[in-house]
Amino acid sequence: MKIKYISRFLAVAVMAVCATIQSCSDKKSYAQLLEDENKDVNLFLADHRVAEALPEDNKFETGDNAPYYPLDNEGNIYMQVIEIGNGSMVKDDQIVYFRFRRTNLSLYPVTSWEGNSDNIETGDQSFRYNNTSLQSSAQWGAGVQAPLKYLPLNSQVRLVVKSQYGWTSEIAYVIPFLYEIRYLPGKI
Repeated sequence: MKIKYISRFLAVAVMAVCATIQSCSDKKSYAQLLEDENKDVNLFLADHRVAEALPEDNKFETGDNAPYYPLDNEGNIYMQVIEIGNGSMVKDDQIVYFRFRRTNLSLYPVTSWEGNSDNIETGDQSFRYNNTSLQSSAQWGAGVQAPLKYLPLNSQVRLVVKSQYGWTSEIAYVIPFLYEIRYLPGKI
């Protein structure tokens, strides 16, 4: 009987020590994670041209050496236009298909890409433009849709997206991503 209680006591003690060690480890506050995210984004942008604002006439520089344009006033989304498409401007609630790949900017300069752009078997992803009431659209976050306010379909961009504008399932991780996205037309 005493052995049973001693083993339970030891098990509880070991669990308590493990919990204490984990809580004292490298856990960071949300504010610290946001600080790290800003540093990661700034480190990436320091290696690239960054425009102060969007061009007033919407005449974006294009290509691999084009600047990154801020898409909001807080510096949460930056867009580099690789190619301006020949499609029409997207309408609200229009389905938009997209092919993408992305890499975690907290690991920069190391890039490890994931997404559906390199594997046709994974198919296209889609969202309904400006329709965040649908989970199938909202899951991608506001950042993925942001360039379509300025660019037509069939455009290709690179996006720096901070976590709060990224995938809704990943917001709590506070990780910025670099995306390469091509927007493809769908039907209204």
